[in-house]
Amino acid sequence: MSRNAARGGWLLLALLALAQFISALDYNIVYVALPEIGREVGFSAHSLQWVISAYAVAFGGLLLLGGRAADLLGHRRMFTLALALYGISSLIGGLAQSPGLLLAARAGQGLGGALLLPATLSLINTTFAEGRERNRAMAVWGGAGAAGMALGSLLGGALTSVFGWESVFYVNVPLALGAVVASFLVIPADPPRVTGRSFDLPGVLTATAGFTALVFGVVQGPELGWTSPVVLGAMLGGLALIGLFLVIESRADEPLMPLALLGNRNLVTAMGVTFIFMGTFGSQYYFFTVYLQNVHGFGALATGLAFLPSALIGMLGTTVSEKLLGRLGARATILIGMLTGAAGMALLAVGMSADGGFAALLPGIIPLSLGQGIAWTAMFVAAGTGVAAHHQGIGSAMVSTTQQIGGAVGLAALVAVANAGTTAVSGPELVPGLQTAGWIAALVTVAGAGVALTLRSPKTVPAEKPALAHAA
Repeated sequence: MSRNAARGGWLLLALLALAQFISALDYNIVYVALPEIGREVGFSAHSLQWVISAYAVAFGGLLLLGGRAADLLGHRRMFTLALALYGISSLIGGLAQSPGLLLAARAGQGLGGALLLPATLSLINTTFAEGRERNRAMAVWGGAGAAGMALGSLLGGALTSVFGWESVFYVNVPLALGAVVASFLVIPADPPRVTGRSFDLPGVLTATAGFTALVFGVVQGPELGWTSPVVLGAMLGGLALIGLFLVIESRADEPLMPLALLGNRNLVTAMGVTFIFMGTFGSQYYFFTVYLQNVHGFGALATGLAFLPSALIGMLGTTVSEKLLGRLGARATILIGMLTGAAGMALLAVGMSADGGFAALLPGIIPLSLGQGIAWTAMFVAAGTGVAAHHQGIGSAMVSTTQQIGGAVGLAALVAVANAGTTAVSGPELVPGLQTAGWIAALVTVAGAGVALTLRSPKTVPAEKPALAHAA
């Protein structure tokens, strides 16, 4: 690679890292502002969860569409469209004065995220060669996400305390729209669209409806009850539509998700790992917030500061991951990350108590956050290995879809465990349930390490066959 080409590649990576930073920033910044949003906008205790769930349902349900759009319409086109949607939806969210409009804005952000993530990962995987170059790029991208988490918690508390809840939406607007302008300067123009390739409308409709219904049912399960007709109908209907989607894909000439990709063992294994990862590691943010605010009475700013060590150590973990990937490969790196994180979850559960201080949590926070950073980078490196360039969008969407569903399933299941046997919403009565949820999350994470053992070593990963290049 020439010096100018290398410089252009790293400028591109800086922009992609900024996009990941924006997405991660929004994740934590909204969590911290939830109590004030509920009071000021008029959400009931039951409906407030939809400030989070509206994003999750739209994001999880539309990822496959986003991946296919990136492959067919062009990575730069979808990257810029996604950021524009994100910025505009954030502006509407800050201006919203009613629950309905705010939830619509959050769904718009979810759509933007569903288009953004596959486009971003595709640009990384098609710009940087497999091996050391891509490992470093993924580490930078993952580190930007950890930085976003850190500043999201801190800014969420500070902005909400000083300027009100609206500011947590407004902060995304200049960042997202500035990244749109930069994309036209940094990302090479997309090539002309290849003729004869379609969106597979039946596949789009069944996949989007199926995954949206499934995520909706899982999100609503803890609130409405798992035997509620709404929840059962959504989950069973979602599973039926996903089954129909797979039948359609097996017969389609131009499938939304080429089933031949399921022959890539690393991609399928990465899908399983991300499902477990998000259900365990991803749920820790919720339980950590509940413990600090509902057990020990932390305010928004104090909670944001408490998240800072976790996020900074997570950034360190992404750097460690790059080194481990170069020396040991994705399989060993994911194992180290998952097992380190599992140990951290167990220690965090031990450190929780009705009268303990924040210092008692640090022995758990450190390995949990370090393991999270290590595994995060490695599992996305594994997912892109052996996938052809023209399938990187849908491949990234497949692994991201299982990630989102895993997050919804894991959080719902662990919340049910934490709340079993108590009707309290605050106070020391919550501690035993939180500890039990932590222990179970640790055990499931160890199972995730076992799934990672099925990854191929780098030397045995077959490249996607040329015959499949026209199956999309």
